[in-house]
Amino acid sequence: MKKEIKVFAPASVTNVSCGFDVLGFAIDWPGDEVILKITDTPGINISKITGEDGRLPLDSKKNTAGLSLISLAEHLRFNKGIEIEIHKKMALGSGLGSSAASAVASVFALNEILDRPLTKNELLPFALEGEKLTCGGIPHADNVAACLMGGFVIVRSVDPLDVINIDTPKDLYCTIIHPHLEINTSDTRKILRKQILLSDAVKQWGNVAGLVAGLINKDYNLISRSLQDVIIEPIRSILIPGFNEIKNAAIKVGALGCSISGSGPSIFAFSKTNSVAENVGAAMKEVLESLELNGDLYISKINQEGPKVIG
Repeated sequence: MKKEIKVFAPASVTNVSCGFDVLGFAIDWPGDEVILKITDTPGINISKITGEDGRLPLDSKKNTAGLSLISLAEHLRFNKGIEIEIHKKMALGSGLGSSAASAVASVFALNEILDRPLTKNELLPFALEGEKLTCGGIPHADNVAACLMGGFVIVRSVDPLDVINIDTPKDLYCTIIHPHLEINTSDTRKILRKQILLSDAVKQWGNVAGLVAGLINKDYNLISRSLQDVIIEPIRSILIPGFNEIKNAAIKVGALGCSISGSGPSIFAFSKTNSVAENVGAAMKEVLESLELNGDLYISKINQEGPKVIG
C-alpha cells in the first residue's frame, strides 16, 4: 500500500437552470486538491488548509473533507491514521461546489490508496456525509454526485440515493463567470418560496425533461428551449448584481442558454462551439467590469472523468 497520494476533484455546475437539486455536471477547472498520508497514529488529522486563510476548521468533525473521511474509514474498518492537507483552488460560496470537491477528493483519495475497495457509486454516501455540514443536515447530492461521478448527472432520489449519468454532446461548452462575491447556500434556500403555482411546476417539469432529452439526443435547439427556470432563478438572481444584463449579453452573442450555477453568484452558459463560448465569456466579463466588479472566467467542456490522482 502506498503511504501518500495527491488527488484533484473538480468544481461542478448544479441546478443547470431548471433542475433544482437534481441536475449537475463536472467541469475541468477550478477544483480542490487533497494530499492524503497514511500514518501510524490512529485518527484523522487535517494538518493544513491553504487558499481560504483560516476560514475552514482543522477539526475533522467540522470539516466536509474530514467528516467524509471519518465515515468512510469507519465503514472500511481502517484502523491506521490518516493525515490530510486540503488545498482550496476555488472560493467558498462561489456556487461551484467548493465543499463538495473537498469531500469528494478526500474519500476518493483514501479509496485509491487502498486499491479501490469501493466503486464511485459506493463512495457517494460517504462524500455526502460531509455535505451535511453545509446544508443544515439535509444534504443535496447534485454537487457531490457530479464531482465524483464526472459527466452530467441526474439525482433521481437522495433517500434512497439514486444517481444516473447521461450522455451529452461532445462539442458542448460551458462558460462560467464567477463574480468576486460570496453567497451562502443556506441563506439562498431561506428566501425560496415554500409554495409554487402548479402551472409553474408543470413548466419546470417540461423543461427538465426537455433538457435531458436534448442532451441525450444532441438536439441543441431543444437544449436551448429547455434552459429556462421559472421557479428558482427569478428569486436568487436578485442577489447577483447585473445578472439579467450578463444573461442577455451571453445569449446575444450566441449562448444556447444562461443561468445561475448552484446558488450563485457564479453564472454559467452553454455554447455549441469553443469560439462561441469564448465570445460569451468576453461578453459576460464586459458586463461585470461595467459594474466595477472583478471576476474569474472559466471555459470547459463537461468533465467526464471527475476526480483524478495527480501525484
